[in-house]
Amino acid sequence: MEIEKAIEIIQLLSQGIDPETGEEYPNNSPYQQPNIIRALYASVSALEKERKRVKKNKNLPNNAGSPWSYEEDKILIEGFYLEKSITELAEIHQRTKGSIHSRLVKHGKIKI
Repeated sequence: MEIEKAIEIIQLLSQGIDPETGEEYPNNSPYQQPNIIRALYASVSALEKERKRVKKNKNLPNNAGSPWSYEEDKILIEGFYLEKSITELAEIHQRTKGSIHSRLVKHGKIKI
């Protein structure tokens, strides 16, 4: 199930509405109990955070967050000596410009 659909269903339940029929649940329904309603709102909040995280990660390069190998560090430093820009190095390594910058700082090639 997609996050958007799950959020929609849980929001309706938290409002005491049957997502299938659109009818309001009776007062003695579990969906009308304060603790249940609070739990449903907390669930919506968690799903919205997950939705933002997924959206953010879709825009990240493939290797973002992955550990660096010795070989990749070696290629990075070679690229640095060939005067490739941070943008070019980021594209080559499929990483963010920030991670390229940080790695070059770590290896003493540039200063903060």
